[in-house]
Amino acid sequence: METPKSLQELTKMLHEIFKEDSINVEEVTELMESYKSNPQDWKKYAIFDKHRYTRNLVDEGNGKFNLIILCWGEGHGSSIHDHSDSHCFMKMLQGELKETQYHWPTGEGGEMTEKSHKILENNSVAYINDSIGLHRVENVSHTEGSISLHLYSPPFQTCQVFDERTGHKTVAKMTFWSKNGERTPFQCAATKENN
Repeated sequence: METPKSLQELTKMLHEIFKEDSINVEEVTELMESYKSNPQDWKKYAIFDKHRYTRNLVDEGNGKFNLIILCWGEGHGSSIHDHSDSHCFMKMLQGELKETQYHWPTGEGGEMTEKSHKILENNSVAYINDSIGLHRVENVSHTEGSISLHLYSPPFQTCQVFDERTGHKTVAKMTFWSKNGERTPFQCAATKENN
């Protein structure tokens, strides 16, 4: 497999892979791992907000996938969430993130059960889908922001988020902080953003 020399090359190669209807998880993981993070490639998409992490659309993948850069300020994290029957690939571009995986709740009223957790370091790639379980992603650093590149296939507009204490689930709408480096219009309604 050819090694992408830039985020643009990686995106082009992903378009080639996703021309097919079936997804080879190992192939996509290997390709994303082979790209070595270079801030010159992605800095225009790395838009932070001091109050919450941001989801910044890089490429819509001809409707087959979304490629998104997430920027995590100090202490920012997602809710526990699913991936709406999509594949989720996550590559670290800068800093570290903690991923905690959970079992699906067996019913309402029960505490969520942790399955595993790991620290994702620069250039590492993680993968999850709904058959593996649920997860929460967080920047546990109090001094540095983190930046991650996410690929979701197929793209999705909503996901389920779960209360850690009760297992209660609600539906969250997915929004983009920016598209192609340009800030999207401000949303008046409160949204629960997840990755």
